[in-house]
Amino acid sequence: MLLTIDVGNTNTTLGLFSGHNLKYNWVFSTDPDKTSDEIGILFLSLFQYTKEDINSVRDVIICSVVPPAMDSLVTAVRNYLHRDPIIVGPGIKTGINIKYENPREVGADKIANAVGAIRLYGAPVIIVDFGTATTFCAVSGGRDYLGGVICPGIKISAEALFEKASKLTRVEIAAPSHVIGKNTIASVQSGLFYGYCGQIEYIVEKIKREMKEDNIKTVATGALSRLIASQCRCVDEINTMLTLEGLKEIYYLNTRDKIV
Repeated sequence: MLLTIDVGNTNTTLGLFSGHNLKYNWVFSTDPDKTSDEIGILFLSLFQYTKEDINSVRDVIICSVVPPAMDSLVTAVRNYLHRDPIIVGPGIKTGINIKYENPREVGADKIANAVGAIRLYGAPVIIVDFGTATTFCAVSGGRDYLGGVICPGIKISAEALFEKASKLTRVEIAAPSHVIGKNTIASVQSGLFYGYCGQIEYIVEKIKREMKEDNIKTVATGALSRLIASQCRCVDEINTMLTLEGLKEIYYLNTRDKIV
């Protein structure tokens, strides 16, 4: 089996693939201060809970946007899974051409998202990732990674509003039944939710105009993608496990193995 690991700023997501099928997935908080033994014990606990044989993990592939978290994670993989992980970065085959001014600046998660989206939905494609930041990535029909947009994530915006406005309280990020709020909580929820829906619609429209291609699909991923993107008419597909799917595809591009 193949273990895929996506280390994000807020959460780390693990996916266990049997062949091309995602068998299990888990999410835990990203903590650069965790030791390799703490992470290793987490691995052991997850496999014990699922009754899977930890020795059945044939390979591990990682993408990360949190460099301080990598040393302990890689050590844990080596010590507890007895594998030398593949790390997405310079020199890794992806099957796409990165047209960024400095390709090294493109996050490994964005590359994995692009590879996964092309594999599952084809190109041209726009990927909207609802993470700590809300990011938009544009990929041409020729599999060129053209660039993208980075916006503050909805949770960051909600926290900033709470911290800077003394009379406003923290609210649950939810879809209110009406745009016009009848109280403060409903009004804040409306602004956050429908404001982000409007942002998605407007930016995707602008990206499509600049790409000047036909039949551009828009794929949403990330923890809040089902909540927000489900209300956006511009979104064609929602896949919360897109990054893990992309990591699986990158693994196969870089190995001779047909199946694990």
